[in-house]
Formats: sequence, structure tokens, C-alpha cells
Amino acid sequence: MNEIGENFKEARLSSSISLDETSADTNIPIEALEQIEEGSIGSFKDIFKLKEYLQTYAKYLGLDANKVIDDFNEYMFEYTSKIPLDDLAEKMFEQEKEKQKEETGDIKVVSPYLNPKEESKIAKYVFMAILIIVLIAIAMIWAIKQVA
Repeated sequence: MNEIGENFKEARLSSSISLDETSADTNIPIEALEQIEEGSIGSFKDIFKLKEYLQTYAKYLGLDANKVIDDFNEYMFEYTSKIPLDDLAEKMFEQEKEKQKEETGDIKVVSPYLNPKEESKIAKYVFMAILIIVLIAIAMIWAIKQVA
């Protein structure tokens, strides 16, 4: 990315254009232009906005915008391909949990290796009621046998 930034800076300086003038003509903030020329893309939150700035800036300076975008895409591929797969998988899992949380209001983790069986609350109440009735019946039978 430093090379892309240096190319922008050299082209701008060779045309004797100031950052203020460039910013006014392209509607790109001066801070963004400075960061592009320094090659520090970490401060950009939106990668698509950065690509738009790069393309606009390249056209403004008379550079090949397609080549600049291709170089940037290649840089980003090299940068992102160095991220460990475990980190990517973890991030994807977190995003899925957040999505599920937004949709249902709670988080439900589902594993393909487990077959979770959901028990109905009604079935629990019916079982408890039957158990209580059986215990009462046993107590009554015992009480009757004690009296007789």
C-alpha cells in the first residue's frame, strides 16, 4: 500500500497540485488524502469508501484507475490471506450468533454432531400431575388399610 500511496504523492507533486486543491476538486477529505499517500489504510473503517477514494484520486491525477484498484485488491488479498483460518471461523461463528440473537431474541447453539431433543413444558407438567395423583392414591389406600 505504501507504493500506491507514493505513486499518488509523486503524481500530485509533479503536477504541482496541493492537497487543499485536490480535496476541493475531488471532495475527498484532506485527512483521507494524507492517509492514502502515507499508505496507512488502517484508519479507514469502510474499505469500499477507500476504494472509491482511490479510484477518484487516480482519475484526478491521470493515473490508470483500474491498475490502482487491481494493485489495491492484490494488496488486500495478501493482507487478508495471512489471517489465520481459526480467527475467520471464530468471527463467522460470532456473526452467526449475533444474527440469530437479532432474529429470535436469544442465542441457540446448534451442533451438527448433537441431536438436541426439546422437551415440551406441557409434558413435564402432565408427568408431575400424574405423579402427584399416584402418590395421593397410594397414601389413601395406605390410610384405608390402616383404619380397617
